[in-house]
Amino acid sequence: MEALIEPVTRGDPESPLRWTCKSTTKLAAELRAMGYQVSQRTVCDLLEQLGYSLQSNRKIREGQSHPDRDAQFLHIASTVKEFQQRQQPVISVDTKKKELIGQFKNNGREWRLKGKPLAVNTHDFVDPELGKVIPYGIYDLSTNQGWVNVGIDHDTASFAVSSIRRWWQEMGKEIYPQATELLITADCGGSNGYRVRLWKMELQLLASEMGITIHVCHLPPGTSKWNKIEHRLFCHISQNWRGRPLTSLQVVVNLISNTRTSTGLKVTAKLDDNHYATGIKVPDQQFKAIAIDRHDFHGEWNYRIQPQIFA
Repeated sequence: MEALIEPVTRGDPESPLRWTCKSTTKLAAELRAMGYQVSQRTVCDLLEQLGYSLQSNRKIREGQSHPDRDAQFLHIASTVKEFQQRQQPVISVDTKKKELIGQFKNNGREWRLKGKPLAVNTHDFVDPELGKVIPYGIYDLSTNQGWVNVGIDHDTASFAVSSIRRWWQEMGKEIYPQATELLITADCGGSNGYRVRLWKMELQLLASEMGITIHVCHLPPGTSKWNKIEHRLFCHISQNWRGRPLTSLQVVVNLISNTRTSTGLKVTAKLDDNHYATGIKVPDQQFKAIAIDRHDFHGEWNYRIQPQIFA
């Protein structure tokens, strides 16, 4: 039986079970075909005696990491601490997973009357009328408050910076009226990636509007799960709407806005029904006009953009 479970190392590499689900029913059937008199229940007992159990895949292999990964984490941590000591705003930003709107299954379980589960669609095809939502989050590391801009169009750099702009106008500038700088920590890729020209150009416009210097520190490649917003905001939003179909835009906004934790997390969510064009190119001349200063240590990840006065 062990040869059937691990055919490459223990038995015949051409085992018929190599490319199929190794259920106890299939194992029993294969053993019977080999001449053994065995039932599915006996296979269960034998597997338990041999030390086997049902196991899923585990995400632990991170692949090759950047040689300066740890150094960048230390740089981010020290920069965040320095900003907080000076009472300057520090935010972590990212786009949450896109969600379909409609009577679709949502992972997780919720208390209901026994035998009366909520009926949802059997398929997950996007509803052409209801569409989907793109929640872009801003998490304030100092105040433990979150802002989520619920978009309905495209996840572009313009959308990302527009979300930060809305956070500042409706929440940030009230909390930090004396702010002269803003620190943003973000992933390396996506709409706020370090290689995205439009991200930097939009930040230039935002810095000039706000009249403050915007500092950006990107997490090293392949480390997005260490972004503070993932485990301080997004995970709690997912927990709050577990098992509930996101049937409308208002339902999404309400569920996000009512996310709370015992540690004092508060979240504000607003709908963004603006449209954001894709494929926008930033010409070299326009990009070179950005008032960007790059840090000596990995200037592609760590930089600041100063406000400009436009005529």
